[in-house]
Amino acid sequence: MKIEPYLFFDGRAEEALAFYQKSLGAKVEMVMRFSESPDPIPDGRLPEGFENKIMHASFLIGVARVMVSDGAGMTGRKFGGFALSLQFPSEAEARAAFEALAVGGQIDMPIGPTFWSACFGMITDRFGIQWMVTI
Repeated sequence: MKIEPYLFFDGRAEEALAFYQKSLGAKVEMVMRFSESPDPIPDGRLPEGFENKIMHASFLIGVARVMVSDGAGMTGRKFGGFALSLQFPSEAEARAAFEALAVGGQIDMPIGPTFWSACFGMITDRFGIQWMVTI
């Protein structure tokens, strides 16, 4: 058994995919838009203008898969109560990822030495996802 996070971006999934590709080197595996669904979306289930939004996509950060959607009908929900943890083999890679995720986001704990790691920091990115970056 494994757990894979599934994140909903309230209409900003395409922007999030591009951001994670640039900031973390994420590799997009697949993207399916609502308009590409093999079954028609029931009337009233899709907000106006969401036809070309992302119904489902997945990407890899290293070997870890993250799935995303624009989340039709999930307007107003906020992320909370969890963080995604990134572990890097070197301090330089950890710091580079931390700085990239910081663009447009908020630093929750500056990256630096702690009693459990020579390099650890926490950040909430521009989409409201909290990340823990460590070596």
